[in-house]
Amino acid sequence: MIRVIAFDGDDTLWHNESIFSVTQERFRSLMRPYQSDGLDERLFAIETRNLRLFGYGVKGFILSMIETAIEVSNGCIPGKEIQHIIDAGKAMLDHPVEPLEGVRETIETLRSHYRLMVITKGDLFDQESKLARSGLADLFWRVEIVSEKDEQTYRRILHDAEINADEFMMVGNSIRSDILPVVALGARAVHVPYRLTWAHERADLNGAPRERVSTLENLAELPTLLEGMA
Repeated sequence: MIRVIAFDGDDTLWHNESIFSVTQERFRSLMRPYQSDGLDERLFAIETRNLRLFGYGVKGFILSMIETAIEVSNGCIPGKEIQHIIDAGKAMLDHPVEPLEGVRETIETLRSHYRLMVITKGDLFDQESKLARSGLADLFWRVEIVSEKDEQTYRRILHDAEINADEFMMVGNSIRSDILPVVALGARAVHVPYRLTWAHERADLNGAPRERVSTLENLAELPTLLEGMA
């Protein structure tokens, strides 16, 4: 019997990766005089390298773009173009938070029957701000903003909240962060794919216990799934 349902934030409750995608396209245009081929791969490599220092989120992304710009231009990129990158980051942090279709209605339907949580990773200030601006914050029993979503993190959260793994369900768009570590602990997970996935979050379900994983086209299908499990 599922007692607690947790939701990822970015690209599960609200749009996120599409904003990164638009900014990265502008970065490609800015860097075209210096490098076009292989720019995305170079940026991704630098982002990955910087994760242990900057963590996830907009700020680390912008710093990684600046570092990439300096490297591919051999240090020749002018300050005004670095300023364009910084301004793009500020615009991302100030971008309106748009909940995905059907999210509010689904959360409101479920909250009278389950304890609902948000478990999301990234910059604390940014994630708190997005949750507040989404208009969804008051609908959740508990919010956890973490630096990484792995087995150790989920185990700690379940322990601190006194939740048994077999009573817990995680819902998210990332197989790597929302699905695999959760089912490894004996809990259930629901994968709701988003139309864009950052390369770092891509994974497959090979080896995952399929009886504990469901895949839905959108979050609005979750109440029906839960009814079928009752």
